[in-house]
Amino acid sequence: MASAFKPRECKLSKQEGQSYGFFLRIEKDIDGHLVRVVEKGSPAEQAGLQDGDRVLRINGVFVDKEEHTQVVDLVRKSGDSVTFLVLDGNSYENAVRKHVDLKELGPSQKEPGSSDKQPRPVMNGGAQAWAQPRLCYLVQEAGSYGFSLKTVPGKKGVYMTDVTPHGVAMRAGVLADDHVMEVNGENVEDASHEDVVGKVRKSGSRIMFLLVDKDTDRRHREQNIKFKREAASLTLLPQQPRVVEMKKGSDGYGFYLRAGPGQGGQIIKDIDSGSPAEEAGLKADDLVVAVNGECVESLGHDRVVEMIRKGGDRTSLLVVDKETDNMYRLARFSPFLYYKSQDLPNGSVTEAPAATPVGVSHPHTTEDTGDGKPRLCRLVKGDSGYGFRLNAIRGQPGPFVKEVQKGSPAELAGLVDNDIIIEVNGVSVLDESYEKVVDRVQSSGKSVTLLVCGKKAYEEFQAKNIPIVSSMADPLDAQPGPEGGASAEPEPGSHVAKERAHSTASQSSSSSEDTAM
Repeated sequence: MASAFKPRECKLSKQEGQSYGFFLRIEKDIDGHLVRVVEKGSPAEQAGLQDGDRVLRINGVFVDKEEHTQVVDLVRKSGDSVTFLVLDGNSYENAVRKHVDLKELGPSQKEPGSSDKQPRPVMNGGAQAWAQPRLCYLVQEAGSYGFSLKTVPGKKGVYMTDVTPHGVAMRAGVLADDHVMEVNGENVEDASHEDVVGKVRKSGSRIMFLLVDKDTDRRHREQNIKFKREAASLTLLPQQPRVVEMKKGSDGYGFYLRAGPGQGGQIIKDIDSGSPAEEAGLKADDLVVAVNGECVESLGHDRVVEMIRKGGDRTSLLVVDKETDNMYRLARFSPFLYYKSQDLPNGSVTEAPAATPVGVSHPHTTEDTGDGKPRLCRLVKGDSGYGFRLNAIRGQPGPFVKEVQKGSPAELAGLVDNDIIIEVNGVSVLDESYEKVVDRVQSSGKSVTLLVCGKKAYEEFQAKNIPIVSSMADPLDAQPGPEGGASAEPEPGSHVAKERAHSTASQSSSSSEDTAM
């Protein structure tokens, strides 16, 4: 039966710093690792990848049933070339329905974890160059982390060396020649070898590094670009925050929200059996980080209850268990960074879950501009696209702008971070899917006209039930420019941005620090 299905082998190669030009995604209620948003003229299109393809193997390794982060890691560690074995969407779904063993499709029978699987060499620049710092969490085994530290003549800082194959450090994502930027959240870029060694020894049996690979470190040093820790990739961390989405039942959500000791956040308690909370995967002692996309780490009990109440009959919580919370505290990072970066496929697979490339994008202020009116912005594509990223949160209207690059066509046209896109070339996109909006921009040619509205102004219009239309904006000055459109870059992780559903709570009192939800 397997012979009836014909997977395709697609070999992709790219230049250093270039993306492969597609998204690698997982989608709700759809099996497999999906190829999405294949850019025209990209290495992905040239190699034959098509929208909807399912990835079966990467460099001969069967990945269909693997965690998405492991699949992403295989792509990243392939460097500037990678070989995919893919099956088109219809064939994949037919094969799944017919219970075909997908491992039989393709030449290689190697699996992750098999004894002949070798780590990709990390010497001489052969390993994947990451575009941003990355957090690596190590827990000692047999009293060892599996690495050594070195200094390099003529260079500041301390670097990784002697990374043991298959050891703790390598499994955590450490590469030879990585520059150590932080140890347990403390910056050590300019620290001496003795200082860094001392911090590692004092850390005990677990440690968190913020690292930058050799090639990225060199490029940033040559261009005198500072790394931004908030752009760090969280992909390699063994535990992540969880987005829990619930629909209220007849008796509420079925959990209690309790203030932590010393007002140390809001903690989930007493989850009712069979309740919406239990079915959604909420766990006792989970710490609430965000409610419907808004960070609540510093808010009091009553304020958090109020935020849950505001939404209606649904709520979306970002939570961490104790182990995950302790890990993020060790790094001195807020778990809310996960929600903001979403650390999933971006334009570099666009390479799979990763945070924003440091030194490429320079986010502008998130404050609204203008006098609260919608704005028409005409963008003419430059050599590097339009210079912004597009994000969307499922369950919330409208895609929005992120990471407007300095001096880019987006900045020159007046776009700023968090602008909500109302129209693309005169067509309302508030109710369209993220992919459809991206397609409208990308298929527009060499220029695109956007009707946008600042977040505060948008919320005011919504509260007053006033529709936003282009006639409310100042008219564009006549601008000659090429027809057609766009290479707006989708925001990392937006394909899986979690639903910020509305929320509700019940039976709380203003004096209570333990509220039934």
